[in-house]
Amino acid sequence: MKPDLDDDPGQFVAQSSTLPSSAEQRPTSRPSVEQSSAVLNGQRESPPIPAAPLAVDVHDVTVAYHRKPVLWDVDLELPAGRLIAVVGPNGAGKSTLLKAILGLVPIASGRIRVFGRTTSEARSMIGYVPQRETVDWDFPVSALDVVVMGRYGRLGWFRRPGRRDRDAAMECLKQLGMAEFADRQINQLSGGQQQRVFLARALAQEAAIYFMDEPLAGVDAATEQAIIELLRSLRSAGKTVVAVHHDLQTVPDYFDHVVLLNMRVVAAGPTGSVFTQANLQATYGGRLTLLDEAAEAVRRGRPA
Repeated sequence: MKPDLDDDPGQFVAQSSTLPSSAEQRPTSRPSVEQSSAVLNGQRESPPIPAAPLAVDVHDVTVAYHRKPVLWDVDLELPAGRLIAVVGPNGAGKSTLLKAILGLVPIASGRIRVFGRTTSEARSMIGYVPQRETVDWDFPVSALDVVVMGRYGRLGWFRRPGRRDRDAAMECLKQLGMAEFADRQINQLSGGQQQRVFLARALAQEAAIYFMDEPLAGVDAATEQAIIELLRSLRSAGKTVVAVHHDLQTVPDYFDHVVLLNMRVVAAGPTGSVFTQANLQATYGGRLTLLDEAAEAVRRGRPA
């Protein structure tokens, strides 16, 4: 059965906490014959440049609901330190891909690693922003209380948030322009304001990688720009963001890496080389309206 993720808006937060002191590095390859000869001859060689670490490695993953495949034989490698869009038609499995990586839905087969670790081992490195529609907004908490929930993973199960945690949460609200609403009940905020609060909660987790399910859906233009500025600041700080995104026209402007998904990975890589008319045609098929939007986005395409 598909798990019910709507019961507790903070259910995943309690499992997330701090960013480790250093990210895992993938082992470098052995020196070549030429490099070894140079060392023997007394020549100084520059140390090899390590390969960029993988933030996410998905191998041969299949997910099924009621024996009906939603994702099929997915193979995907996502680099660290990028803004990554997951794009595809409705029902393509975009949200399911995020939930599978997070361990929120079971996989029928395959293997998933986050920074070289299983999801449970990497839990403290992960932040998650769910779709707004999956959250019970009538839960009686203030905006500040919601952001403080992002600190629970740092505290463990038996410690209560202190002044330092509330100060950190307030700083996150300030970064999203929501400090003046700290004491406002969450159900009294607009949709865009609620989304900013949930992004502030993710920020309070101090994660290395953030998974966001349509963070820009249904928000006003000012909120959209505030969110994009936040994502770019996370990238500048070396963080990785993987976001389900629905607006094809803004993909080239907002993201530097893209995954085109329709049950399987159609294409994945840097936006400039992957976000092409041919790949979009293969992803969306005959959905002409969307393809017209995509063609316009490709013509306007600029690096994020």
